[in-house]
Amino acid sequence: MTRTVCVVTGSRAEYGLLLPLLKGIAADTRLTLQLAVTGMHLSPEFGLTVRQIEADGFTPDARVDMLLASDTPAGVAKSLGLGVIGFADALDRLRPDLLVVLGDRFEILAAAQAAMILRIPIAHIHGGELTEGLIDEAIRHSLTKMSHLHFTAAEPYRQRVIQLGEAPERVWTVGAPGLDAIRLTPRLSRAELSESLGFDLAAPYFLVTYHPVTLDAAGGGIAPLLAALAEFPGHRILFTGVNADPDNAPIREAISAFAAACPGRVHAAVSLGQKRYLGALAHADAVIGNSSSGILEAPSFRIPTVNIGDRQRGRLRAASVIDAGEDAATIASAIRHALSADFRAGLVDMQSPFGDGHASERMLETIATHPLEGLLMKRFQDMPS
Repeated sequence: MTRTVCVVTGSRAEYGLLLPLLKGIAADTRLTLQLAVTGMHLSPEFGLTVRQIEADGFTPDARVDMLLASDTPAGVAKSLGLGVIGFADALDRLRPDLLVVLGDRFEILAAAQAAMILRIPIAHIHGGELTEGLIDEAIRHSLTKMSHLHFTAAEPYRQRVIQLGEAPERVWTVGAPGLDAIRLTPRLSRAELSESLGFDLAAPYFLVTYHPVTLDAAGGGIAPLLAALAEFPGHRILFTGVNADPDNAPIREAISAFAAACPGRVHAAVSLGQKRYLGALAHADAVIGNSSSGILEAPSFRIPTVNIGDRQRGRLRAASVIDAGEDAATIASAIRHALSADFRAGLVDMQSPFGDGHASERMLETIATHPLEGLLMKRFQDMPS
């Protein structure tokens, strides 16, 4: 009898990280894949990326609409409530043997809350990390306490999950699954990427992603970032889409206005999709912004990351990451440092701290074989005195 595994995805970025694992589960005769799609995937405002999931050959077993039009904190809190209701119905119907979730977003919290009450065991990917500028910090650690199997991206994160009281024999350091996607995804050339986007990237360019800092003033860093980028007229700029965190609208509006004022130099994409995003990473002169991708995936390309503000504060850093405050002068100085020949020369032999690109294979084996009996009854593991 096969084991039924339900994987939840709520955003384009997280889906890209999960894709190798989804393919592995679908191909494994020991397992039956269920896919629950929610959040930004079902929103035209964020690119309706469920269409990409279907184009990849997956048919969602559940669609949980939960995003309200409002991006206020109260609106997002209400979306979370709708998500719990929707996942209660979906998971009660699907009844998987195991639920697999990744990361720290509120959409994933909704799924985990419903699964916990329905007594469905949970496997959590990317636990133990810190993002001290975000509500995601509390969500990630809450997901750890709701989950029963844990896959971490680095050994310090494994130790932190254990510090939270989880049994060491249920916590594995597997690496970051985003590196699997880098290893497995065919690389687009500059010309192919330009043609796909309808935007010429033959010239040097920056790949820029800026999301709300949810424990700080909304959009506080976007104006200084745009002012800093204006100091580099020799570089084109490719913006990726803002996610559905509280107060995302002012950031999206500022980026759209900046792109409209700089036709031919700036392109703002709602959603690149994984293949184009990794292609854009491969050819960029630098990754700029506050996305986790600049910390987790960009080092594998040995290109600089200018990481702005506190959104990713607490994560492990590769040598390619330059931290900058949220003022234009500091950001511009960090970009100049990232472009310097001396800094770039130091990245030639750099290794990522997040594994070898085989995380999904390790997770798949545990998902397929680890006993599920007795998983729900957890004991808090106290640290030695």
